[in-house]
Amino acid sequence: MAYDLIVLGSGPGGYPAAIRASQLGKKVAIIEKESLGGICLNWGCIPTKALLKSAQVYEYAKHAADYGVNAENVSANFEGVIKRSRGVADKMSKGVQFLMKKNKIDVIMGYGKLVSPTKMEVTAADGSKQIVEAKNIVIATGGRARELPSMPIDGKKIIGYREAMVLPTQPKSMIICGSGAIGVEFAYVYNSMGTKVTIVEFMPRIVPVEDEDISKELEKQYKKQGITIMTSSEVLSVDTSGEGVKAKVKTATGEVVLEADVLLSAVGVVANIEGIGLEELGIKTEKGKIIVDANGQTNVAGVYAIGDCTPGQALAHVAAKEGINAAEHMSGHHPEPMDYNNIPGCTYCTPEIASVGYTEKAAKDAGYEVKVGKFPFMASGKASAAGATEGFVKVIYDAKYGEFLGCHMIGMNVTEMIAEAVVARKLETTAHEILNAVHPHPTMSEGLKEATAAAYGEAIDI
Repeated sequence: MAYDLIVLGSGPGGYPAAIRASQLGKKVAIIEKESLGGICLNWGCIPTKALLKSAQVYEYAKHAADYGVNAENVSANFEGVIKRSRGVADKMSKGVQFLMKKNKIDVIMGYGKLVSPTKMEVTAADGSKQIVEAKNIVIATGGRARELPSMPIDGKKIIGYREAMVLPTQPKSMIICGSGAIGVEFAYVYNSMGTKVTIVEFMPRIVPVEDEDISKELEKQYKKQGITIMTSSEVLSVDTSGEGVKAKVKTATGEVVLEADVLLSAVGVVANIEGIGLEELGIKTEKGKIIVDANGQTNVAGVYAIGDCTPGQALAHVAAKEGINAAEHMSGHHPEPMDYNNIPGCTYCTPEIASVGYTEKAAKDAGYEVKVGKFPFMASGKASAAGATEGFVKVIYDAKYGEFLGCHMIGMNVTEMIAEAVVARKLETTAHEILNAVHPHPTMSEGLKEATAAAYGEAIDI
């Protein structure tokens, strides 16, 4: 059967591309080798948030007395926590199945490989092969955990994020190598449930892509929670011959050996671009990513690529928008190109982190004269009432025109607050307009207005 579009991969980029093309009247098929929804739904964004929520509930229960509530003999049921997380993921994957049916999209289970710009060979689990044909193809194969030669993942003692989500028993101690979103989220989950956690980070600070003030605050909060943090440090080798693991770590002051039950390698993501026919078709790649233009088109006419297998930020919401844009472009529409400098980043540890736009350093490096304002949640009535006064909102404005250059938050629920800054920047809102938009009281969201007021010497509550 000939289709208008075949999408290879059903993750947060692939399935929206398929749905949008179907909405525009196209006949669509989607090829998936494992589970609908891809890594994000099944092994990434969604199940990790379920684990984090369980950890948070456990923390609340342990500190119930702080809220005037008596809760005794509270304990974490590790198996129950894992089971709930898997249940949430399964439910979401079934939701994607429903959306495929609703939008009349054919789902073909198997491993897809391009054999021409209009044909895919699909190998099913039983080894049988079929050729599927379409006018357009979208490659949405995503990424996987990056492996370093110094710590090859064996799935038992040296694990990746997938194994970290379904460990059969809770480890007493864990070394986490890497402090990006994956590393710090798992650090919070396991530490709050009683595992002794040590984070090893190669860069001079944790969450290194964030604004420097955010890194400092998270490190302070994590140390308070009992997490050991080693920055400017590198795992040289891992010995798995004994009971647990022994990691030789190079630090600024010399080499040390860390011992733990398991080591979680969270050193980033690599694109899944091998074995899908790119070389045979002459599709251009660079540094392990598929090269695309502003509309997601590769150098081969009719073939698009989106999401983690392309050079943009490896985030689910980026992939979704890229997928929708690609579907619209191939349908003859003129979608607005992505603005990669207005993409929010969220990390769901406790306290949460959310940011968009320039960091203070990046804004200065770009030649801006800046006005910077900070509002600590310690001064927020809502945060005090909720017992969550950690963190702050930091805003960066261009001193000349009041342009909203960047927003960085750390604290409770800030991942729900960052969208205001994204929309404001999209609408080219100035500091003056943020100040004159009345924010509701008492809310955490007042923090954005108060930080803006602080930048201009007009703060009321600090």
